[in-house]
This record gives sequence, C-alpha cells and structure tokens, in this order.
Amino acid sequence: MMNGRGPYFLTVCAAVVALPVCVMCLAAAGSVDPPEQGASAGRPPRIEPDYAGVVIPPNIAPLNFVVRESGSWYRVRIEAEQGGPVEIDSRSPRIAIPQKRWHSMLVQNRGRRLAFEVLVQTGDGWQRFDAFDMTVATEEIDGYLVYRRIHPAHSAWRDMGIYQRNLRTFEESTILTNDYFRGGCVNCHTFRNNRTDTMLVSTRSRDYGNSAVILKDGRTEKVGSTFGYASWHPSGKILVYTGMKVAMFLHSAGEEVRDVIDLDSLLAYYDTGSHQLKTAPDLAQKDRLETYPTWSPDGRFLYFCSAPLTWTRRNAIPDRYSEIRYDLMRIAYDPNADVWGQAETVLAAKDIGRSVLLPRISPDGRWLLVSACDYGCFPVYRKSSDLYLIDLEAAGRTARHEPRRLEINSDESESWHSWSSNSRWIAFSSKRDDGVFTRTYISYVDPNGTAHKPFVLPQRDPTAYGACLWTYSVPELVTEPVRVTRESLGRVVRSSQKVAVEMPVTTATPKTDTAPQGTTPYLAGRE
Repeated sequence: MMNGRGPYFLTVCAAVVALPVCVMCLAAAGSVDPPEQGASAGRPPRIEPDYAGVVIPPNIAPLNFVVRESGSWYRVRIEAEQGGPVEIDSRSPRIAIPQKRWHSMLVQNRGRRLAFEVLVQTGDGWQRFDAFDMTVATEEIDGYLVYRRIHPAHSAWRDMGIYQRNLRTFEESTILTNDYFRGGCVNCHTFRNNRTDTMLVSTRSRDYGNSAVILKDGRTEKVGSTFGYASWHPSGKILVYTGMKVAMFLHSAGEEVRDVIDLDSLLAYYDTGSHQLKTAPDLAQKDRLETYPTWSPDGRFLYFCSAPLTWTRRNAIPDRYSEIRYDLMRIAYDPNADVWGQAETVLAAKDIGRSVLLPRISPDGRWLLVSACDYGCFPVYRKSSDLYLIDLEAAGRTARHEPRRLEINSDESESWHSWSSNSRWIAFSSKRDDGVFTRTYISYVDPNGTAHKPFVLPQRDPTAYGACLWTYSVPELVTEPVRVTRESLGRVVRSSQKVAVEMPVTTATPKTDTAPQGTTPYLAGRE
C-alpha cells in the first residue's frame, strides 16, 4: 500500500488472513482412516489459540486452531449431545471448522458441552490425545465488535482506522480510516446503548482540523472540537467527554518504556439539542483531574475517574508522576432539568492501593467493571493493570463498593473493555500473548459474576495473530453493524461545514497553546 510516505510493510496482515483459503485442507481426499484405538498420548493436545475449557456464545464464528503436535495427518472429531459429530481431516495442523456445520452444532447444543478429540498420524502410527471441552452458553453475544486497529508506535504518524467485525463470521469491514483525511488520527469511538444509530468518532487532522463526527437521528454532523473519552447518556440528549492535555514520555529502561500522563483534564458535555458545550462545577474542579466518564444504564448517575492535581506547570512532566492515582467517582444528573448534583467517591484509590480507571456498567445495572493499575491514567501501558468487578446490587445493600479482582487476569496488561447488551459477555484488550500487542479477548460472565476463561477473537487463519503486527484496542460490542459508509464519514471529516462550539471557560480548562512538545505525534499513535 502506498500512502505518500513510502510502502508500508505491515500490509502483510491482509495476506496472512487470506492464506487459509490455499493451505487448509478439509475432508482431504486420500486421507488414511485412523484405527479405532490409536496409541494414547496420555494428555490433551497442545493447541493454539488455547480454546480448551472456554465458554463460547452460540453465535460465534468457528474457533479454528492449530494443533501444535508434529505429524503428517490430522483428524479432529467434535462431538456434542445433540446432532451428529463434525469430523475434519487435514494434512496441515491448521484446523478449519466448516461454518455451517459449526453453527448448526452450536444452536442445537446451547447450555451443553462440545468434546474435541484430536488424532495425529506420525511415523510411528496414529496418536490419540485426550479430549478437551468447550461449553456453549445459552446467551448470545452481540453480533458485532467495533475496534480501533493501529500499530504500537509512539513517535510517528501511522495508518490507523476503526473497523467492525461480524462475530458470527470472519468478515471485517472498515468504518473509517485516516486515509480518508490525509493521515490524521482516528481516535475514540462511542455508541449509545450498544447500538450504532447514535455514535461518535473523534478525529484529529492538520489539514481538516480536530473534530467530533456525530451520527444521530439519521444525520451525520461535524462538531468543531476535540472529544476525548466519551459516553452517551442513555437518552441520547447529551454526550459527556474528557477535555485533556495529554502527554507521553519515555522511561530510560524497562519492559515498557512508554508512559502517559494527563497534565490537565476536565469533563464537559455536548448538548445535541442546543449544539452547545457545557460543564458543571464538580466535573471541572481546578484541583482535580477528571476523565473516563460512563453512565449508569438508567441515566441517573455519571461515573468517572478523578485524581488530585498537585502541580502548577501544565507543560512539564511532574517529578512525582508515579504517585498519581485516580479515585472512582459518581455524580447525579437530572436529564429533564439539565441539573447536576455533587460528586461523591465510589471507590477511593487509597482503599485499593491502585489507580481506578475505565469504569463500565453492565446494561442490567448489576456489575461495574474497572481496570486498576499501580498508578496513572493509561492502563494499556501498565503491566500491573487488572480487571476488577464490583457488585452494585450488593453495594446498594451495604453502602460499600467492594472490588473483586477477576480470575481471568494475566501477568500482562488488561485494559479497554465493554459489555454486551445482555450483560453476559465482556470484550477486553489484553497483552497476555506477548506483552507487546493488545488483542481482543472475550469472556462469559455468569449471573453470579464469575468471569470464565476468556478466548481470543477467532480468526479464519488461526496463525494470523503470530504474523500480524496490528494492535486491536477499544473493543465495543454492538448489536448491529455501522451502516453509514466510510466514504460518507470521510466526506464529513473533510468538509468545511461544521458545528462551531466553544469550550466553557473554567480554571481547569486545558490551554492548547501550552501543550508539551511532542504531544501531536503521541496523539496520532497512542493505543
């Protein structure tokens, strides 16, 4: 691909995805039938990705995998309680499950287990491995996943875009890429109530300015302002976002040398009726840093993160940056009167000993999911970042918000996350594979709040992640595809027509003329 800056070598990902069409052999002619009783390996097979023991939606694409056992022929037999088995013969260790038969098996076996038996032909004959299981949940996952796909760079402009994936198949389509506005930055994307008829995509561009592209009521408009992390009120009347002066800096050594700090930040909101930007005293305190807004499903409370602002210079990294920890807050809101209450602490950083970030509430109002790390505001760069769950129903009885570290965490960063519309599935970003690239993982959360072993977003070619240098971030589960075309979104970004707005002036309002040196490249390449 040529983008005006020379050939871009990372287009190898697209080639890798297409590879299985040529190399995977299903029900290959001339296969040798294995004996009824091959030599037992005495253990399950090594497979990649590791799908053994996971709980899967009944509407997920086939979980193709690689058998990491040496051999010349492979047979996989999938058995279920209802319906006949599915058998796959392949000369390659890459196992591709037929989609139609897979979906038929899942539909017939909701709430039941699937058993995978693997046999491998070697020079010494057939080897039979112990079967491994998957459990099919009764509840479906939302049909689509939207994410930003970028490269893990930090000092140069890169190709990036917002994409959507049909979770029932392997179809990925483009929502918007920065090729449509001369290599600008495609930033945050936000949806209302897991639907795509009301959405936000933020962009930054030297040529066309910074803007918030808003789709609502069948119309797409360009708002002439930079919207950071954002959340739609359930009514769609207002959109709360972070206004921030963010800077990236580098450590001299370490597994992850990148770090991020908000030198100043506040929360503001866009009124879609009056086309005005507004804020409230407790959303923009001069001695606090406010960020990561999210609404309760009933729209009565806005949850957000807040840390003390202990420095006066807004253009230099403070010496004690590693002491910055964010509390989890909430504030009442009356959408009919457009009146805010007073902010109250939900979970103090000192009580958990960590910085509490990225709050998201399940649509049924029961569970509050957060990321928490040792310090700071950007968990994707913090290896210590883990997912915690708070039972809001229990908190309503005890007046205490008790965070529980989920068993699904790894030794690497767990960060961006979202809920399915039925509150049974979470999609989250994890670096557990190699500590470098974020991949999207999916986990089933049962009615008791137990998160089950997660599985990586399945790909047609199960080796795709090993050869692909893209990072997948900010996964959002939605019930339907984004139907506005990338061409029309691109035209809106490039258009000179926009809704002119002014940031409400407060003592906490970031001043663009004092942004630290190096901020712009960071904004283009951050995860």
